[in-house]
Amino acid sequence: MTGSTQQKPVLLLVEDDPGLLSQLRWCFDDFEVLTAQNRDEAIAQLRRGEPSVVTLDLGLPPDPGGATEGLATLEQILSLAPETKVVVVTGNNDRDNAVRAVALGAYDFYQKPVDADFLNLIVKRAHRLFELEAENRRLSARQATEPLPGLIAASPEMLKVCRTVEKVAPTDATTLLLGDSGTGKEVVAQALHGLSRRKKGPFVAINCAAIPENLLESELFGYEKGAFTGAVKQTRGKIEYADGGTLFLDEVGDLPMPLQAKLLRFLQERVIERIGGRGEIPVDVRVVCATHQDLSTLIAEDRFREDLFYRISEITIHIPALKDRTGDAHLLARVLLERLAGKQGRTMRGFSQDAQSAIERHDWPGNVRELENRIKRAVIMAEGNQVTAEDLELSADGEDPLMLNLRRVRDEAEGKAVRRTLQMVGGNISRAAELLGVSRPTLYDLLKKHELGKEG
Repeated sequence: MTGSTQQKPVLLLVEDDPGLLSQLRWCFDDFEVLTAQNRDEAIAQLRRGEPSVVTLDLGLPPDPGGATEGLATLEQILSLAPETKVVVVTGNNDRDNAVRAVALGAYDFYQKPVDADFLNLIVKRAHRLFELEAENRRLSARQATEPLPGLIAASPEMLKVCRTVEKVAPTDATTLLLGDSGTGKEVVAQALHGLSRRKKGPFVAINCAAIPENLLESELFGYEKGAFTGAVKQTRGKIEYADGGTLFLDEVGDLPMPLQAKLLRFLQERVIERIGGRGEIPVDVRVVCATHQDLSTLIAEDRFREDLFYRISEITIHIPALKDRTGDAHLLARVLLERLAGKQGRTMRGFSQDAQSAIERHDWPGNVRELENRIKRAVIMAEGNQVTAEDLELSADGEDPLMLNLRRVRDEAEGKAVRRTLQMVGGNISRAAELLGVSRPTLYDLLKKHELGKEG
C-alpha cells in the first residue's frame, strides 16, 4: 500500500471551509492529497509535498470575502514553483478575479458550487500537462545542456568552442587549449579524445605544475632499472601509457626548459628514450596541451621555447571565462545544484530570486570550479529547500550598467537579456515573457529576431 501511495502524483487543496475541504479530499483517488486552510499552510505544504497541481480558493483569511490574499498566495506559489499548475476556485459572482488570476499565471479557474467530478477532470488534465512539460524539459535539457560529452553549455561563446572541437577531434593535430583556471580545459581535452578515432585507447593526463621538477622527467618518459638511486625496476612513463590514445599535458607553461627540449624532440620524431635507456621507443599518441599562462610573454622572457610553442599549437582553442559565457552561469548552476543535491540526498527547488541575481552579477574569477564549490557548500548549509544568495556567500547588490540608445547596442542588450532570461527559467516561455515584461507573441518575435529558436 505504501509503495502505491508514493507513486501517486501530489495534489494540494487550499480551502478555508473545513467542511468543503474534508469533502473534496476524498474525491481525488488518483492523487496523494494534501490540504491547507490559509497561505502559510499552503506554502508549507508546497515546499514539503511539491505538488504537481494546486486547487486554490481565492477567498482566504484574513480576506475571505475578497481575493487579495488568494491572489497573493497564487503569486507566491508560482514564484516558488513556476511549473506547478494552479486551478483557481472562485465564488459565483467573482469571474473578474478568476480572469485576473489566469492572467497572473493560473492554469485554469472553476466557479463554486463545486462539482467534484468536473473539478477532478480539470485537475487530471492539469497534471497531464505538468507531466508533458516536465518530460519535455528533461529531453531538452539532455540535448541542449551537453553539446559535448561532459560539457554543460548553451552560450554562443561555448557553442563556437564545441564546433571547433568537433572539427578538430577526428584529426591527430596537436592541440593547445588556452583558458583561465577552472574554465574546463580538461573536459574539453576529454571531449577531443572521446570524439576521435582513438576513443577506445587510453586518455592519460598529467599536470606539469603539480609534479616536482626532479620527478617530472621520469613521470613523462619512464626509466630503466638502475638509472638512478631507487630505480629498482624498469618503469614506463605517462607518454608510453598513452600509446594508441591521447596524452593531455595540463599547465604545459610550467614545463622546465630542459624537458621542453626533450618534449620537442618527441613531438618531432614520435619516439622517446627512458631515463638510463639507449633504445628509441616509438609511441603513437595524440597530444593535447593546456595552460592558463600567456605563452607569448613566457617566450619573450626566455622561459618557453618558441619552436615548442609552434609545435604544440597546430590548433589553438581559446576557452572563455565563465563571466564571458552568456547565460551559462545560470545553466551550470541549475545542473550542478540538481547533481550535487542528489549526492547529498537533498531535494532543492532551485535558486531564490536574490541568488539568481547574485549569480548574474558575480564575475566568477574562479570560473566553473568556483561555481561548483559555492553550490556544493550551499547545498550542505542551506536551511530551506531553495538556495539563497546568502547560502552562496554572494551579494545581489548592484545595478545593470546604463545602455546607450543606439540600435546595435540595444539589439545586443536585448538578445543577451532574452537569452539569459531563458536560461534562468529553463526555457519556460510564459515565465520568460513575464520576467521580460512582454507578451508571449512578442517574445516569440524576439526569439526569431535573435535566432534563439533552438535555445528557446
